[in-house]
Amino acid sequence: MTDNTTQKRFEEDSEDEVFFAAADEQGFEAELNQTVPGHDINETIQSVPEEDAVKDKEELNHLQQVTEQIRSSMDVPKEQNMAEYISPPSPGAIPTPSLSLDEAEKHDLDEKPDLDEKHDLNNTETKKELTGTIPLCNVDFDRVIPNVLSPRAQEAYDEDMMKGIQLFFNNQFVEAKELFQSKAEADPLYALGLSSMAFVRGKKPKYALISYNPKDVESALSSLTETYLYAGAQVDSFAAQKPVMDKVSHYFTNLMGTNPTHLPTNTRPLNKWELEDQIFLPNGALRAHIIKAESALLMAMTFLSMETTVGYLKAGWNLRREYKRMGQRYNKHLDQDTISGIQFGIGSVHLLLSSLPPKILKIVSAFGWTADKHLGFALLKLCLEGKRTRSPLASLVLLSYYVILTSCAPQVLTRELMQPAIECLLDAQEHYPNSALFLFFAGRVSRLARNLPLSTQSFVYMDQVTQADWPELGHLGTFEIAFNSAMGLDWSSAAVRILELQTKYNSPVLLKYFYGACMEMMGNRTDTILAFAESPALVDKKRNSQVEQFITHRVGFFEVSGYQDLDFSLPALEILYLWNAFPCMSPDSLEKTLACVESTLNLIYEREKMEYDLRKVELVPNVPKPDYNDQRGVLLLMKAALLNASSRFEESILHLNWIIDNKDKFKHTNWLVPFTYWECGNTCWGTKDYKRARSLWESTLSFSGYDFEYRLATRLNLVIQHAIELGVPESPRQKPSQGKTTYGRKRLSKQTKNGESL
Repeated sequence: MTDNTTQKRFEEDSEDEVFFAAADEQGFEAELNQTVPGHDINETIQSVPEEDAVKDKEELNHLQQVTEQIRSSMDVPKEQNMAEYISPPSPGAIPTPSLSLDEAEKHDLDEKPDLDEKHDLNNTETKKELTGTIPLCNVDFDRVIPNVLSPRAQEAYDEDMMKGIQLFFNNQFVEAKELFQSKAEADPLYALGLSSMAFVRGKKPKYALISYNPKDVESALSSLTETYLYAGAQVDSFAAQKPVMDKVSHYFTNLMGTNPTHLPTNTRPLNKWELEDQIFLPNGALRAHIIKAESALLMAMTFLSMETTVGYLKAGWNLRREYKRMGQRYNKHLDQDTISGIQFGIGSVHLLLSSLPPKILKIVSAFGWTADKHLGFALLKLCLEGKRTRSPLASLVLLSYYVILTSCAPQVLTRELMQPAIECLLDAQEHYPNSALFLFFAGRVSRLARNLPLSTQSFVYMDQVTQADWPELGHLGTFEIAFNSAMGLDWSSAAVRILELQTKYNSPVLLKYFYGACMEMMGNRTDTILAFAESPALVDKKRNSQVEQFITHRVGFFEVSGYQDLDFSLPALEILYLWNAFPCMSPDSLEKTLACVESTLNLIYEREKMEYDLRKVELVPNVPKPDYNDQRGVLLLMKAALLNASSRFEESILHLNWIIDNKDKFKHTNWLVPFTYWECGNTCWGTKDYKRARSLWESTLSFSGYDFEYRLATRLNLVIQHAIELGVPESPRQKPSQGKTTYGRKRLSKQTKNGESL
């Protein structure tokens, strides 16, 4: 099938009209509320075992004690930060000591293979390539046949799919890929499994700092599009297929009869039971609808395109309508994996849309769709409890929601989201204790709990368990280790990890800039200037992401003074602030960082004093008037954020007010004022002035055209919705003044001497 035909089929399918009925939506939600059972969390944690080791009784007792500690740590005083009381699970092996910069080069040389090892490397190269590239299935869509298996027969056929899911989440990526690939050309569900592996490779967590490889994204979208079209072709095959009895009757009529009209001549009437019996869509057709919808959902998650999300909603509407019409009898008509797909797909869409900024939600609401976060949670928990093919994916979606949203606003959302995040993580670890994907989230949860050693341990083990089959996945853990090192102010270890990634991972701009920032914190100005100067040349002009725009603007600002004023900036701390890392740092690191910021502010004061003293003795000096407002503003913003992270909210008010009072003086830092208003809201929230906090956050939405605008808009949407859910009242908006009143009389226009109106 040609590419043009494929594209045409995809475009025609995306233009299908779908009508959204509010009554059906409400009935569907009410019906689900009656079927949601309680969520029971097991009290046992299965930690990740070491290699060839068996858990003894003493270790099990220790794990049970850790579980009980987590349970009891949820009830904390409202005035305290919940992260200080959480002891998250600690899977993985003990991390190896970080290398110094002097040892990095030697370490790289030691890792080079000898000539005797070349043969072994060639044997393992093919195995690694199996996971590194996800090929297309090359399905002929015109020859796709309908799936006529009954629900129970379908469940038996999909046992291999369950095995593949188990292999994938137990880090046996090559075996999982081979199993999916063996049936990918015959069944779209197995093609979806293969596409999901490409999706995991191409889509990295939103706030993992490191950006994804465009080639991986393109490969994932191509694979998902093929699966989408494959499932769509199977849906179309049901529409074109006639019932079997009609075919048999037509065959015998043509073979033995002489009726030229080919119309039935002797048909019996239907009895009342046949008339009352409802005919539902076949299980195979609904199953294909589910696979088609999930493919579009994964594409939407890849680049958050609303057009693609709406395409998913169109594909999933018939599923929801059929599911509602079947009611409690759906188990009779659908196989369990298709039911799991319904719960996972619709629940994920509700949860995804509920976290998007208001501007994007307005587009979705125009189609009659209203995101229901609670319905999304209910469906995903049902999917979890079903323990079918989509259950691990539901765990990933829930963990992504909890962890990413908490990372967006840790000072506001930690209390509400940390407990369900830990419970979901513990449940996932009981079934997949060694899964690299869940190890990643264990590291993120530990970071949110301000336990960086445990976080680093999880990321190290994640890197270790993926080296054999999927090393690219472990590179994400390596970068998270570098980020943890930076949060612990271990700039040397962070720089070493970044150097390891420069030849293995695709984010050249951020890696180069972050490396230069670490060098600046270590006092190595030469390497800093070289790294910063090389960063803009690595920008992908086609993509031009928000991170790349920020780095380009910051490097341009440093180049204005020829890097002479770099002493008055702390670029590494700027990265930590913009990624909300301060609330996750230990108290000791916060104090050291605060001292570093104050020391840099003193340098600015001394430079200004020296330049103003020159103006006391020299008339019309050649030196320009000192202008360090941008540097001082950024430093004061970081100081206020550090004070807020230390729960010293009142002390941050003075610094934030200085930035607001001088907001017209910042020429090179367009993100400074919007993020200051964001921090003002955090200060008010910490002082329990919730109404004022909501007002400040809502006023921040009026800013536009600054670096990281989308990221801040997402944060604002989350905290504003959280305030609304808590019942925080809205502040009345002041109407712009129109001058003095005329008491109802018509205002006359001013006239010039020539009688012309102004």
